[in-house]
Amino acid sequence: MEDFGLYIVMTAPELGYQEFTRICVEAEVPMLQLRDKRMGDRELLLLASTLAEQTRGSKTRFIINERIDICLLSGADGVHFGPDDLSWQEARKLLPKSCLVGISTHSLEQAQQAQNDAAINPWGISYMSFGPIYPTVAKAIPDPPVGSENLRKVLKNDTLPVVAIGGIFSHNLPEVLSTGARNVCMIRQFGQARTESELRQRINTTKQQLMEVNK
Repeated sequence: MEDFGLYIVMTAPELGYQEFTRICVEAEVPMLQLRDKRMGDRELLLLASTLAEQTRGSKTRFIINERIDICLLSGADGVHFGPDDLSWQEARKLLPKSCLVGISTHSLEQAQQAQNDAAINPWGISYMSFGPIYPTVAKAIPDPPVGSENLRKVLKNDTLPVVAIGGIFSHNLPEVLSTGARNVCMIRQFGQARTESELRQRINTTKQQLMEVNK
């Protein structure tokens, strides 16, 4: 998989899931992940199916957080797993090869292991996230920040796309990009937008910054 640039995680966005997704699709956001652990299975499947239909045929790939069953039933493009979820090896036994598999890494050791796995099995992991780069409250129990210097070390190995994640906003994005990062995930930066114009402006500004480093 090639570098893609912007990765957005949706967790109860201010604009609502369907409106948020519509705008992301129109803005051609490359990667859009649904992460909402408050919902029951039926509600989550209904939402995932609706959002998968919105993104189908567009330039936006729709990713489900950790749930293989929801991914397969909804027709999403991929699944993203954390260190405590199913391993990518287990997931690949159930998922078609066309399905994207992303994994989260929260330390140099985890990142290096993922990169080693990708070198041996290039069909297994599609991309990995590394972070949190900065302190974040996006999770109930956040992981310790890894910092931009460790991100720089991880990026020296280019076996698979690395997504910088965690506490990234417009004011510290330049520092993240200065490490050589080509893919960035921002959650609250977009989820907290309260109007369509505000969200579009934030997306367009971020995509422009990423385009500058991905030339």
